[in-house]
Amino acid sequence: MTSAAPPAEAPEPVDALRRIAFLLERARAGTYRVKAFRGAVETVIATPREELERRAQEGTLKQLPGIGSSTEAVIAACLNGEQPAYLIDLEAEHGGRLVEGGEAIQAALKGDCHSHSDWSDGGSPIQEMVATAMELGHDYLVLTDHSPRLKVANGLTAARLTQQLGVIDTINKHLGGQFTLLKGIEVDILDDGTLDQSEEMLRQLQVRVASVHSKLKMAKAPNTQRMLGAIAQPWTNILGHCTGRLIQGDRGTRAPSQFDAQAVFEACAEHDVAVEINARPERSDPPDDLLELARDIGCLFSIDSDAHAPGQLDLQQYGCARAEAAGIPPERIIDTWETERLIEWASAKIR
Repeated sequence: MTSAAPPAEAPEPVDALRRIAFLLERARAGTYRVKAFRGAVETVIATPREELERRAQEGTLKQLPGIGSSTEAVIAACLNGEQPAYLIDLEAEHGGRLVEGGEAIQAALKGDCHSHSDWSDGGSPIQEMVATAMELGHDYLVLTDHSPRLKVANGLTAARLTQQLGVIDTINKHLGGQFTLLKGIEVDILDDGTLDQSEEMLRQLQVRVASVHSKLKMAKAPNTQRMLGAIAQPWTNILGHCTGRLIQGDRGTRAPSQFDAQAVFEACAEHDVAVEINARPERSDPPDDLLELARDIGCLFSIDSDAHAPGQLDLQQYGCARAEAAGIPPERIIDTWETERLIEWASAKIR
């Protein structure tokens, strides 16, 4: 699996705008910069080619909704048969590998088990997440928007999740088997170790990531107990970003939560729950010592981008490099499994 390829010489305006947005997202640029290009894509798609060409000649592209100086220059260059200068600069700065190492593991990956769309706190429609995942060479993507109690992230109620499942069915029907969007959730682990969604809804999903998002400063003993409770739930497939730490980025830093890692990872091994290697650089979770402990205990792993925008799907590179450095064999990484094997594994405990 490789990074999405840059467009050929003289790309179409839509392709250039999408590539620019992708590169900005994988570089974790400000949301406002990315939205300008994603919004311009919608405008270009909705505008007849003849009108675009006429406006480019007249210098009136900026009269179209969502078109500013930067996006106007990109569109005009493409229509003139040129590679946009902004795209050339971005390719030079952000078009290469994000990190050295992990290439063999990345090549073995079949998909990504943790991603978000604009149905919760992601920045792009489901269809754009799917298109980018396909361009990256994935066979599947698990859509894991948040559960209802995480209101700050616009978590999905049962009713909204039901609606989303219908959208996923429609997308998969349209794709005709060339790619699979899997039904998933990032479900909150509540204080008592239960999961923030009904069993009826969890049963309809294919992959479930269980994560702690609240009371991250809980004392070690009760925090351990709530994590053990969640791991023992038959619905839990992946333990997401287990420490909750933040080590860089716009949100600042946050110390890792405290829990008995030996007990938690032994429970993961016992209950066939994968430990997530969260690839986001601001998380890089679990830390190296815990990653090695989970390796030695015999846990399965899931290298996940936790993408909140299409370009962030490529952040898996960071997780692959960490897995390689820790000596984790690819066969213990569930993202390397074929789609049907992943679905079978994830559903085995709820039959």
